[in-house]
Amino acid sequence: MKIKEFFRSAKSAVRSTNNKGMTLIEIMVVITIMGVIAAMVTVNVMGNLEKAKIKTAATLMKSVEQALETYHLDNGGYPSTDQGLSALVDSGGGGSGDAKRFQPGGYLKGGKIPKDPWGKELSYISPGSQGQPYEIISSGPDKQEGTDDDIKSSE
Repeated sequence: MKIKEFFRSAKSAVRSTNNKGMTLIEIMVVITIMGVIAAMVTVNVMGNLEKAKIKTAATLMKSVEQALETYHLDNGGYPSTDQGLSALVDSGGGGSGDAKRFQPGGYLKGGKIPKDPWGKELSYISPGSQGQPYEIISSGPDKQEGTDDDIKSSE
């Protein structure tokens, strides 16, 4: 019986010495797989991030449009292009003369003109295109106004 026990312990010792770790090739395969997964996740997240910023810009423009409509109801006109969106936070003038019934605190929350998701100021044109009384424009992801990726309130 002692001989059988000796051989059993010898076999288990051999098995334990063969499983000391991973080979270099196995490690490289694992790292490659992790890199491919990370690349796929990054591409998907970055694409969704840009889409979210575009939707945020459109939502922001809707909020500015609501402020412009309230301004119009109070003052009988929209601000001119020269007055711009600052007319919504400063009682300096209205679309048809002075802002006679300017709301205390202005028409935009926080008393300041919001910036688009890329950190640029929104542009305001009055009258706008396509027969609109005004148009609000975000320069979009490239931060250059007048390019194909501009986001416009009229679209």
